[in-house]
Amino acid sequence: MVNIDPRSVIALILGGGRGTRLSPLTKIRAKPAVPLAGKYRLIDIPISNCINSNINRIFVLTQFLSVSLHRHIRQTYRFDNFSGGFVELLAAQQTMEGGTDWYQGTADAVRKNLRHLDQQNLKYVLILSGDQLYRMDYMDMLRTHLENKADVTIAAIPVDRKMAPSLGVMRCDETGRVEGFLEKPQTDREIDMVRTAPEWIDARGIESRGRDCLASMGLYIFNRDLLFDVLNKTTYEDFGKEVFPAAIRSRRVQVHLFDDYWEDIGTIRAFYEANLSLANPNPPFDFVSPAAPVYSRARFLPPSLMSGATIRNSLIADGCRIGKGTVIENCVIGLRCSIGEGVTIRDSILMGADYYETPDELAENIKLGRPPVGIGNGSSVTGSILDKNCRVGANVVIANPRNLQDSDEYEPCQIRDGIPILVKDASLADGWQMT
Repeated sequence: MVNIDPRSVIALILGGGRGTRLSPLTKIRAKPAVPLAGKYRLIDIPISNCINSNINRIFVLTQFLSVSLHRHIRQTYRFDNFSGGFVELLAAQQTMEGGTDWYQGTADAVRKNLRHLDQQNLKYVLILSGDQLYRMDYMDMLRTHLENKADVTIAAIPVDRKMAPSLGVMRCDETGRVEGFLEKPQTDREIDMVRTAPEWIDARGIESRGRDCLASMGLYIFNRDLLFDVLNKTTYEDFGKEVFPAAIRSRRVQVHLFDDYWEDIGTIRAFYEANLSLANPNPPFDFVSPAAPVYSRARFLPPSLMSGATIRNSLIADGCRIGKGTVIENCVIGLRCSIGEGVTIRDSILMGADYYETPDELAENIKLGRPPVGIGNGSSVTGSILDKNCRVGANVVIANPRNLQDSDEYEPCQIRDGIPILVKDASLADGWQMT
């Protein structure tokens, strides 16, 4: 087995663009800062994978709405003074150098931060996405890279061809060397150009189950010198569209096969379904893993208090108060949720609250006619997402009875991908309904 020094690796986590497909959740935060599974944030996944892989030098690249992301990273990830580890945020910025402004793509974002990679003994750069849910030991991927004497290694997962139009798809030879790469092929002819025979997948110990495409997971390992050479000598802006097709012609680009749970949380529908799947009795991704835990900010909240509530197939985070007669089914309930009596919540995600209201604040809100933070008595929430710090009064009904796909007519409740989303800090008066 190849012996690997973790100190020879640095991880770069790409924070993504504006995240318009995750709006309105990304209206006030970067994509990696979007809450996940009640108590985590998306950025916790790649950082935890790095820590569990013994990689503790990590940069997070972002440029949009990075304040809450920066706060979370600063309050969560602190290494001791003797490990040399760090998690640092690199926001897009203007400097005295020409061309230093907003990131124009994944490769451009890395190019504008190459000076941070000019470090002694650094040999490999691990490039990751900040908006995916999966568990991987990156050292396995690095072994694939070294054993095949690769210049670049791309993590790939077998998928059905119906998923190919939204992913980068590659074709490999018998040794796993990538011979073709096509970003988001749209036609059957284009997909056939990079199709992989199911027998090829089966022969490598992975059941193809009819899957005939190898999709890039957005996880890459570059030899450091090659990365510098490519980005300094070209103006390529994107890895999938430009860097990989060019590298395949002159360099050894290797595939690293992965066949476990992986979800790219790039849309509201994907975010909604991924979260609710975690509340199943047998979730596709299990946060309970002593060998590879998922880390997040320690908040020191009290246990959740439930008084005569009925709860089925749901995740309940710390610090919640759930009243008598309330029914919660197939839900994710976030931190500090205050839920009244006789409330019904089904197939929904409540992101919780950033704070508890004091008695004086509650009294002042009652005087002003504002509901407290949380869900009032007798309210009903179905198939919805409630962002943080929402105030929902008594006997409110949040649902989508007209099966609208995208609508803003119920402001501050917006419908995206058929899912009602109550935006952060929104307030709904007693009796408010979606009709």
